[in-house]
Amino acid sequence: MFDEADKPTRAVEDYVKAIYSLGERGCAVTTTVLAVELQVTASSVSAMLGRLRAMGLISHRPYSDVSLSPAGLQLAMRVIRRRRLVELFLVESLGYGWEEVEHEAEVLEHAVSELFVDRIAAKLGNPATDPHGDPIPTRDGQLLAAPSELLSRLEPGAVGRLVRVWNGNPEVLRYLDTCSIDLGDRIEVLGREPFGGSVVIRVGEPKEGRVHGFGYGLAEVLSIELDRDGGAS
Repeated sequence: MFDEADKPTRAVEDYVKAIYSLGERGCAVTTTVLAVELQVTASSVSAMLGRLRAMGLISHRPYSDVSLSPAGLQLAMRVIRRRRLVELFLVESLGYGWEEVEHEAEVLEHAVSELFVDRIAAKLGNPATDPHGDPIPTRDGQLLAAPSELLSRLEPGAVGRLVRVWNGNPEVLRYLDTCSIDLGDRIEVLGREPFGGSVVIRVGEPKEGRVHGFGYGLAEVLSIELDRDGGAS
């Protein structure tokens, strides 16, 4: 366990967070994928992976996927807990919109102490999710999320509620706002256009709902908690 006097650098925290987040989405965590995710060069990723391996935070061999060690997972949970609680605090206590917190939280997540994070959690009643529906790890590193499915993987007829917008991308959140779509809204999959086309959905109840066509990129970052009689692929 890292203490405040031995706090990892911002770069180390960013890498373990990215490795965990990619794995959580079911992505293969490779040097190339990390370079795209973190917007750095592949050579920079290779150098940092060597450093993380020396620190005992990852398991990685050349030409293979990267995975977090138990110590790396523990650190990732701390960073993610800090980030998601800061985001929720900005929205709940300071009046930020859910699409406005990305930049502020990126700075604050590396600056605040664990004591400050614990005080935020207590102030907010130890919440389970952040403003985008991402689950918040507990203080002991447990991350509990309700079962859900990515919209991109659902077949026509599936019905559920929007429970998560992955990554909190401000452009995605602003687009959802223009469509008047929010967490908790009823989502029904009406159809799928062929050859990787849009997923056609109804938002809201059958008689009053609004119909939208979401491309694969958007459908891939929206998670739906299915109704008991909803279907998945």
